[in-house]
Amino acid sequence: MTVIAAWTACTMLAALAVFQAALAAGAPLGHFAWGGQHRVLPRGLRIGSAIAIALYAAFAVIIAQRAGILAWVPDGVAAIGIWVIAAYSALGIPLNAISRSRPERFTMTPVVAVLLVLVLSVAMGW
Repeated sequence: MTVIAAWTACTMLAALAVFQAALAAGAPLGHFAWGGQHRVLPRGLRIGSAIAIALYAAFAVIIAQRAGILAWVPDGVAAIGIWVIAAYSALGIPLNAISRSRPERFTMTPVVAVLLVLVLSVAMGW
């Protein structure tokens, strides 16, 4: 089950990375992210979206490492990193839930909640 949870989490992160890439490129999807106040993100938030892509890639490597799929980072880094990802995901739930943007609240909150469950599954070895 841990491997399935890891693959599912990595697939979700890849989808989120594609979404962030679209935002960074100027797609009019800003109402789903970053507070939803801009349909097309301003330069600063586009840079934030580009940084998010790198962050999601690092998260995917750590998740895959903890599940035994990869061996790219030291085990100690992955052991701590998985809990950092869990905390990041847990923090994302209320932050998305209080967004002024209805599309962000109703789309991203459940996405981050599912991601948290998957990350916890990998962290706990379920």
